[in-house]
Amino acid sequence: MAVNPLKSKPQLVKDFWPRFKRGAVVIIIVLQLLILVALAALLTTSGFFDDNPLGFAATLVAQSVLGIVASVVIYHLVARPMKHLLSALVHVAGEPTNIAPPNPNETRFEKNGFKPVLQTIYQLASDVKDPIEEGAQSAQSAIGPQAQITQPSVQSVLSSALDQAICGFVVLNQQHQIIYASKAAPLKVDTNGVQSLDLIFNDNDTIETWWAECEQTAVHAEKTWPRIPNKLPNEEDRRFFDVIATYNKGTESEMVITLIDRTHLYEVGEAELDFIAFAAHELRGPITVIRGYIDVLSDELSTVLQEDQKELFRRLAVSANRLSGYINNILNTSRYDRRHLRMHLAETTVNAVYDTIRDDMSLRASSQNRMLSVSIPEGLPTIAADTASLGEVFGNLIDNAIKYSNEGGAIEVNAASKGDFVEWIVSDHGIGMPASVVSNLFQKFYRSHRSRETVAGTGIGLYISKAIVESHGGSISVRSEDGRGSTFIVSLPTYKTVADKLKAGNNGNETLISSEGSWIKNHNMYRG
Repeated sequence: MAVNPLKSKPQLVKDFWPRFKRGAVVIIIVLQLLILVALAALLTTSGFFDDNPLGFAATLVAQSVLGIVASVVIYHLVARPMKHLLSALVHVAGEPTNIAPPNPNETRFEKNGFKPVLQTIYQLASDVKDPIEEGAQSAQSAIGPQAQITQPSVQSVLSSALDQAICGFVVLNQQHQIIYASKAAPLKVDTNGVQSLDLIFNDNDTIETWWAECEQTAVHAEKTWPRIPNKLPNEEDRRFFDVIATYNKGTESEMVITLIDRTHLYEVGEAELDFIAFAAHELRGPITVIRGYIDVLSDELSTVLQEDQKELFRRLAVSANRLSGYINNILNTSRYDRRHLRMHLAETTVNAVYDTIRDDMSLRASSQNRMLSVSIPEGLPTIAADTASLGEVFGNLIDNAIKYSNEGGAIEVNAASKGDFVEWIVSDHGIGMPASVVSNLFQKFYRSHRSRETVAGTGIGLYISKAIVESHGGSISVRSEDGRGSTFIVSLPTYKTVADKLKAGNNGNETLISSEGSWIKNHNMYRG
């Protein structure tokens, strides 16, 4: 029976650099040894140091040191462009690497003339001839002039086909200008006739922001934004798109955007949210009354209740507070979607904010048999906050840590100063999350399959928490490892850094958010 020989490991572009370095080092060492031997032979033959062996040895050592230094300097000068060239080729080839591609727009490349070399590599990588177009050109050359007049161009055929597609397609050049858009793409035209995308992105997560990051760090990149609307709630002809952007550095069509109309999927959830918000508004009053009665009865009957009866009251209070929290989340989500999530911010501390929920959090943790540890250092910088809203965020993160940690598990809450920001950190050692879940965690209504089966919830808690934090000019992030727990970090600007803006806006949160013009219709999510 014939035996297939073992397949050799495929050669990668990035494998050349280690071999090149090893070869260069070997050559430098061999050349230095040859020079050293030749110099020693020359000095011995001439008898220059016959009476001074120490001088002979010093000369050889000095030559070795100077030779090595000169060789290293020359190596770096010659090898550095080679390294940048290989780095660009590795990224163009799509090979896995942790090294960022060289950016041809850097000043050093403009000064040393290496910029055109990198641009040529990136351009050649994109200039792959379309086989359909190539075949069409061959056919055009084979037929007569009269036939060429009636033969439709590949461009017109392609444009017609894309216009018939349900998806929208938009192509932009390196200057961020739209050079093609299909009929299904949501566009608007300004008074100067300039086209732009008519979509409502989160101000901190737009295509333009991502594009700027790609220009600094990537050659090829792709990103998806789900559930992006083109209009605000209650406006006519509101549609929802999943937006997929593809970036190719240095090409004529540097950004290609695909817009998949998902209105038929997402509008059901939006209609349900409208109904739920109405119902939540009607339930808010009765729930508040129920909570009040529970508190009053618990206090009035505290001297006659047995321990098990007191525990029952504590559980009723926890359940009523949680239900009240759900209702507030739903109402806040509705206001956020309609850009009515306005807040009045005042100077306070994270400790003061946590004090408003401290008892409730301790009760929730003890009733679920969790160990809650809170460590907030004294002397942290003050922050600008709406205490009730930010308390809702802190409570939601701790409540999630309680729900997704194991029986008897530990939950740590910490705060720290980091530059011009104060960080609020909630960590648990529970079930954790895989990367596929983390990437969608702050989407409205998103819940993983595992959480839907094991934990009750609405899927909007983190969505509204992100909205509230960003309404304070801050950010929220998460680190998680499947099976080992999660850490949520809320980063809030110190009051000192935003005091002037707040005073200019009568302590309203609108002044904390910058809104720059672009080819995207970018509604400010904090404005009414």
